[in-house]
Amino acid sequence: MRKLFTLLLLAATLVAYAQQNPPLPVDPKVRTGKLENGLTYYIRQNNLPENRADFYIAQKVGSMQEEDNQAGLAHFLEHMAFNGTTNFPGKSMLNYLQDNGIKFGTNINAYTSFDETVYYISNIPTTNKNLVDSALLVLHDWSNAIALEEEELENERGVIREEWRTRGGAQQRLWDQLLPKMYPDSKYANRMPIGSIDVINNFKPEEIRAYYHKWYRPDLQGIIVVGDIDVDEMEQKIKELFSPIRLDEERAEREYYPVPDNKDPIVAIATDKEARNTQIMLFYKHDTMPDEFRNTQMGYITEYILNAAAAMMNQRFAEIIQKPDAPFTSAFAYDDDYFVAKTKAAWTVVAGSAEDKIESALAAMVRETERVKQHGFTASEYEVARTNILKGYEDAYNNRDKQRNSSYSQEYVRAFTDGEPIPGIEFEYQFLQAVAPNIPVEAINQTIQQLIGDENIVIAVTGPDKEGLVYPGEDALLNVLASVQAETIEPYAEEVIDEPLVATPPTPGKIIKAEKDEAMDATVWTLENGMKVILKNTDFKDDQIVMTGTSAGGYSHYGAQDPVNSRLMSNVATLGGVGNFSATDLPKVLAGKTASAHPGISLTTQDFNGSSSIRDFETMLQLVYLYFTAPRQDNDAFQSFIQRMETQLKNQEAEPMVAFSDSVSSALYGDNPLTKRIKADDLKKVNYNRIMEMYAERFSNPGSFVFTFVGNIDEEKVRPVVEQYLASLPGKAEKGEFAKIPMNFREGSFENIFQREMQNPKASVFNTITGKTTRDMKNRILMSMFDQILDIIYTEKVREEEGGTYGVYAGGSISRYPEGQTILQIMFDTDPERMKHLNQIVLNVLKEFAADGPRDSDFAKVKEYMNKSYNENLKENSYWLNILDNKYFYGEDNHTQYIETVNAITKDDLRSFAKALLDQGNLKTIVMMPKITE
Repeated sequence: MRKLFTLLLLAATLVAYAQQNPPLPVDPKVRTGKLENGLTYYIRQNNLPENRADFYIAQKVGSMQEEDNQAGLAHFLEHMAFNGTTNFPGKSMLNYLQDNGIKFGTNINAYTSFDETVYYISNIPTTNKNLVDSALLVLHDWSNAIALEEEELENERGVIREEWRTRGGAQQRLWDQLLPKMYPDSKYANRMPIGSIDVINNFKPEEIRAYYHKWYRPDLQGIIVVGDIDVDEMEQKIKELFSPIRLDEERAEREYYPVPDNKDPIVAIATDKEARNTQIMLFYKHDTMPDEFRNTQMGYITEYILNAAAAMMNQRFAEIIQKPDAPFTSAFAYDDDYFVAKTKAAWTVVAGSAEDKIESALAAMVRETERVKQHGFTASEYEVARTNILKGYEDAYNNRDKQRNSSYSQEYVRAFTDGEPIPGIEFEYQFLQAVAPNIPVEAINQTIQQLIGDENIVIAVTGPDKEGLVYPGEDALLNVLASVQAETIEPYAEEVIDEPLVATPPTPGKIIKAEKDEAMDATVWTLENGMKVILKNTDFKDDQIVMTGTSAGGYSHYGAQDPVNSRLMSNVATLGGVGNFSATDLPKVLAGKTASAHPGISLTTQDFNGSSSIRDFETMLQLVYLYFTAPRQDNDAFQSFIQRMETQLKNQEAEPMVAFSDSVSSALYGDNPLTKRIKADDLKKVNYNRIMEMYAERFSNPGSFVFTFVGNIDEEKVRPVVEQYLASLPGKAEKGEFAKIPMNFREGSFENIFQREMQNPKASVFNTITGKTTRDMKNRILMSMFDQILDIIYTEKVREEEGGTYGVYAGGSISRYPEGQTILQIMFDTDPERMKHLNQIVLNVLKEFAADGPRDSDFAKVKEYMNKSYNENLKENSYWLNILDNKYFYGEDNHTQYIETVNAITKDDLRSFAKALLDQGNLKTIVMMPKITE
C-alpha cells in the first residue's frame, strides 16, 4: 500500500492545490466534540422530517472483544439494553417510547457486528421536550446503566436461542466454515457475532456484567443526534448528562486485531446441504488506508479513484453476463474491507456460478482482473464512470437541504466507528468538480496495478453439498489462477456509443384539457390520445421528480392459458434494452443523467415507474416513449437469462423454507398455476417471441394510462416535454380491463403439519385467516391497526414472556382483486418441542381479541404511531405519488379523511372487525417440522 500512496502523491501534482495534501475539513454544519472522559458527540440541526430527531449511541465494541468463553456476549448485551436500565426498569423504556408513537423494531433497534454495536431511536417528535430529554436519557443508560437483572437475563436466553435457530441457516454455516480458512492466525476466524449456543445457554450473570463494565465506557462511545433541534441546547444537555460518567484510569486496551499477509494464495471451500447457489470470491488483500491519509484531500481522491475503477469493472462484467454461455451468472467488484475485517482491505471480485462451471467462472474473474492490471481501462470507459460519479454528487448537492435525518445519522456513525471523513456535500461536490476532470485514466490504471498484486490472494468458494457434486480441490483452483495469470490477454475491445437516445423526436401532440384538483393541490391534463397526466409540485426535494403510470389489464389476459410466460413477462420484456440500445449500452447513453423509467406487468395492470432530476425529466419521458414504441429484442441476452435462471432454480428445493412456502401457497390457493413457484423445468416453456407479443399488446394503447408526476415541477417547462413524448403517442381514451381469472383463496379450515429434513432443526409456523371484507378506507385502517396490535401482543407473550421465538410477524390486507378478499398472516419460527404450546398462545390471542377487543395501552400506542407516521408522510413525494395514482386510476381517495378516520375508530370497531373475520371460519395452519431420523 505504501507504493500506492507514493504513486497517488505523485499523481497529485496534477492538482496544484493538492500538492501539500491538506486535511479534509469537517462539515461546519455538524457540531463535534469530545468530553473529558473521552466520549465523542456529533450534533446536527436538520429539518427532514420536520419536528423529528434521531438519537444514536455507537460503541466501538463488538464480538472481536470477546474471548472464546464469551462468544456471543456482545450480541446478548445488545438485547439486554431493552430489558431494563437504571432509569427505565423492566419494559418501561419500550412502553414509554411506544406510548409516544415510537415503534419497537422500526424506530427503536440495534445491531452488533464484529467491531461495533450501535443503538438508535429514530423519528422522535421534538415538539415534546420531555420525550427528547427521555431519548437522551435512554442513550445515557445504554452507555453505562443497563440493569442486567438475573431474571431478565434468563428470559432473554430463550429469545437469543430462537434468533440463533431462525438465522442459523445455510449462509451462517457457510461463514462458520469459511472464516477459519480465510483468517488463519487471526481472531476474525472465530468471532461470528451470534456467538456460541453453549455460551448463550451457560454463561453466568457476573460474566456479562464484567464484560459490560469492561467495554461499555465513554472513550469507546459516540453520541449522534440529528434533527429539528437547537444544537447549542443539545450540546449542553449532552455535556451535563454524560460528563459525570467516569472513565477508569486502569482500563483494557481496545485492540483492532490484525489480519496476517499471505505469500501463497489461500483457498477456502465451504459447502452445505441447504445451500442453493454457488458463489466465488476473489480477494487481493492490501493494507488499509491510514486514518491520517484517509482524512486528507489525497485520501479523498484515492476513494474516488477506487470507486471509478469498480464502476468500470462492473460495466465490463455486465456486458459479459448478457452473453450466452457466460462463465458466471453474476459478477461485481469493489475495494473495501477484506470481507469482515476492518484491519485489512481488499480489491474484491464476487461472482455467482453454475455448480459445474466453478473453474471457468474463476478463470474469467482472474482473466478480467488481469486484463485491467495489464492494459487498464480506456479513456471512454473512464469518461462514462467519471460523468456518472460527478452527476451523483451533483444530485446530492442539489438536494443538500432536503436530506433525511437518517442519512446524516448513519454517516456520523461511520465517522465514529470507521474514521470515515465527513467534509460535507458542499465541499465534496466543489472539490470533485474541480479535481476529477484533472485525474486522467492513467492514474486509475496505475492505482489498480498497484492494488492487484501477486501475493495476498484469497479464493473462497461456497455452494451446495449434494450427492454426485464434486468441487475442484485447492490444487485445481490454484492451477486456474496460475494458468490464467500466464495467459496472453488482449486489451478490452470497447464499443463506443455516440448517438442520442431518441434520434428523431416525435411530432408533439396536444393537451386538450387542463383542470385543477384543489383538494390535492394538483393539476390534471387530458391529452389528445386519451392519456391522463397528473402533476403535483412539491418542495420536499429540491431536485427530484418521481413518476408512475398505470393501465388496467396485466397478464390476466394470458395467465390461465400461459402462466409461465405471463409471470416472467416483466423480467424478460426489458432484457434487450430499448430503441437502438442493448441493456448494457443503455447505461452508456444515460451517462451523467439522473433518469430512469421501467415498465412492469402485474396480474391486473401494466405500469411504469421512474424518477429524474429536473434537468433530466425529458430523458425519463424519452425512455417511456421508447418502451411504448421501440421495445428491443436481444436473443443473446435472453439465452443468458434462461441459463442464469436455470442455475438459480436448480437447487432451490435444497432450502427447507422453499417447501414451507410451497405448502403455504397450496393452502391458500390450491393448485392454481398462477401461484405456483417457477421451477427449472418451467423454463422450457418460456417463449421469447410470445412474451414480446404479449408485451406489445399490453402497451399498445397509451391512451388507457394515467401518468402521475410529483416533485419540483414547473408546469410550463414540462408541458412541451409531455406533449412531445406522451401526447404524441397514438392512442384512444378507453379504460383497459383485466380478465377475472380465478385467484380466490381456498375456503374452510385445516391443519397441515409435515416433516422436512433440515440441518438446523426448527418448527416454522404459518397461520392464515382469510375471508371477505368490504374494501373501504375504514376497513383497511382497521386491518392495519389489527396487525400492528398483534405484533405488540405477540412480542410480549411469545417472545418476551415465553422466550419462544425471535419474533412473530403479523400482517394483513384487503385486496382489490378478488374484490374484498381479506387475509391475516401470522408467522414464526420456534423450537419444535414448543411449537404446539406457542401456537396455542397465538390462536388464543386472536380469540381473546375477537371477544374483548384490544387493551387500552396497545390501542393508544398504535393510534399514536399512525398519527405520527401520517404527519411524516405528508412531506414525502412517494406518499403523494401513491395517493394521486390511487385517486385517478383506481378512484380511491386514501388521503382525505384518512387521519380523521384513524382517530374516530374505537376499540369496539376493532373487536367487531376481528370477530367478523374470524367468524368466517377460514383458519389454516401450516407447520414444517424437522424430520425425525431413527
